[in-house]
Amino acid sequence: MINKESVNKARSLYYGFLSKMFVFTTQDDRYLGINEALEVMIENPMDENSGEALKEIHAFLKTCGQTALIQEYDDIFHNPAYKVVRNTASYYDEGVESGHQRLAVKNFLAKTKIRRDENHFKENEDSVGFIFTFMHELIELIMQGGKEYEYIQHCLFVEVINPFMDEFVINVYEHPMSKAYQSVAIVLNAFMAFERMYFEVAKPPLKERERVQKPVEVISGAEARRRAENKAKKEADKAKNVIEV
Repeated sequence: MINKESVNKARSLYYGFLSKMFVFTTQDDRYLGINEALEVMIENPMDENSGEALKEIHAFLKTCGQTALIQEYDDIFHNPAYKVVRNTASYYDEGVESGHQRLAVKNFLAKTKIRRDENHFKENEDSVGFIFTFMHELIELIMQGGKEYEYIQHCLFVEVINPFMDEFVINVYEHPMSKAYQSVAIVLNAFMAFERMYFEVAKPPLKERERVQKPVEVISGAEARRRAENKAKKEADKAKNVIEV
């Protein structure tokens, strides 16, 4: 059983980090505090795989800079030269950008003192970036004593986030221009597994259109390299045995 109060600070940090990764904005402070958040999360990762992914994001920012991260974001979510990744819960639920899930998020918002700043948030209320920001704010209010928000965060995760997040993660991970965002997808995948334990909710079943495909295993670059090295070693050992025979 998870001690929910003890992990809320970490949950707020993860949602705050992920909101910065997925919110569309042109503000200069878009990634303010991101390196500090990464350093904290690297010290206490969800698991080894996501820990390596966090290091890869940190290294990407140090080597390539925020401009490269912004360009990658734009290529994944907005560049018509590629099949863009859709980022609203409504799209994954109904195939439309503004559907029942957007209304659901607006109804949850109406029950709180949190409001969408249209100068900062250009996309719909059920966009991934806004949902993560909303969850971050809810957790902050809960930590300040707002126990009435615990039910809203539970409903937001169970009814809106959980049903579509696996498909979203795979789409980001598989996108041809996804490099740093492959690592972000790995972190998101690990955090969603934790959130399911936190809320005691099951991973949703794959939709029919997904079952014809081989499931994607989301692994970090370091893990991929380790597996490639192991495979090469096995192949070398096998070849050596054949020669000796």
